[in-house]
Amino acid sequence: MSRSWRDAVLAVLAGFVAMTAVAAAGLAFAGAGDLPGGAYPKVVAAVVVMAAGGSVELSGGAGFLAEAQAGLAVLPLSVSLAGALAVGSGFLRPLRGRAVAGGGELLARAAPLVLLWLLALTGFALFAHHTFGISTGDSPIGEIGELLDSGPTVAFRADLPGTLLFGLLWILGLLVITLLVSRSAPLPAGLVRFHAAVRPAAHAAVVLLLAYVVLGAVIGLVVALTRGRAPETLAVLLLGLPNLVWLALTVGLGGAWQGRVEGPFGLPMPRLLDEVLRTPDLSMVDVGTLAERDPRAWWLVAVAAVLLLGTGFLAAVRSPARVRPWQHALHLAVTLALTVLTVCLLGRVQAQFGLSVLGIGEVEGLNASVELYAVLWRTVGLALVWGAVAGFLGALLAKPVQRRGGSV
Repeated sequence: MSRSWRDAVLAVLAGFVAMTAVAAAGLAFAGAGDLPGGAYPKVVAAVVVMAAGGSVELSGGAGFLAEAQAGLAVLPLSVSLAGALAVGSGFLRPLRGRAVAGGGELLARAAPLVLLWLLALTGFALFAHHTFGISTGDSPIGEIGELLDSGPTVAFRADLPGTLLFGLLWILGLLVITLLVSRSAPLPAGLVRFHAAVRPAAHAAVVLLLAYVVLGAVIGLVVALTRGRAPETLAVLLLGLPNLVWLALTVGLGGAWQGRVEGPFGLPMPRLLDEVLRTPDLSMVDVGTLAERDPRAWWLVAVAAVLLLGTGFLAAVRSPARVRPWQHALHLAVTLALTVLTVCLLGRVQAQFGLSVLGIGEVEGLNASVELYAVLWRTVGLALVWGAVAGFLGALLAKPVQRRGGSV
């Protein structure tokens, strides 16, 4: 086995082990370990598939008695982040220590990794399928179903073509981003001249996202230890922490999300967010609507301002001394806008479930929907402004710091 294939095997193995471990732990804390019929490992596989960009389809019904309408589009970003960090580290490890690498060499290292990633993802997708029975209590559909032995069910399975398509985009995007943000990874000679404009700001933006994750993890652990319901809190941390803290980042920038929660079910989210979203019509989620229910929401703005200023400073001290403050402002403005756009697209949530009797009446208590999506023009536009201000101020703060003249 050549060295590139060996490194690819290790990177892919590390990525899927990390994602499986995080997904399994999060689902265990959520109570999925008690699912009947050996469903737990299959649910874990489905979460890993979704985290890697794959697609999971829901379906259901009760013979001719009822029809279930179900859909789920949400990315468990804690699981995705674990896999991305593991794969990115494995991809970069053999490349460190050089400033330049040929495009052919990078492709030769990326190709086996992508192929093995898709093969492993195919295995997970084929395993991710199960059918659950649904308890309807004393409803008419439940009574009739018992008589005819045709109780309502809901099933999930991975959509293999969609999983492979979006899984390919996921792994290719990860490798490109890894090369962009790493300060030590080599680039093809023709791209080295762009690295002073791209890498310091991109690296600082990733540090900003990780800082929010670490801060959210600390707060979550404190909440789990001091306010009870620790399993539910740990499940949220292990499955969807970036979904929440990166949403908090965008809200702190003045951005906005729209959404709605209906029915008895919902995705795990803080009580404050659930209250804002649980209205008859679409609700606006921004710092103002959150602060109406809890004035502490204004701290999101203060935290964003402090961490963004640190982001601007970090980008400046990692840049060559010849880069001027207005250039720092431009670089960070574009980088932060693209980062927030990515967060908005990855953080979209749409989930629904409904059961109708003979297609004409819904079973009360078994219909629910959750949707949440960003107001892109407002959120990305404000990120552009914040990035420009933070980049300029960060460059001014970094002036007294001794910096090397070359790129880093």
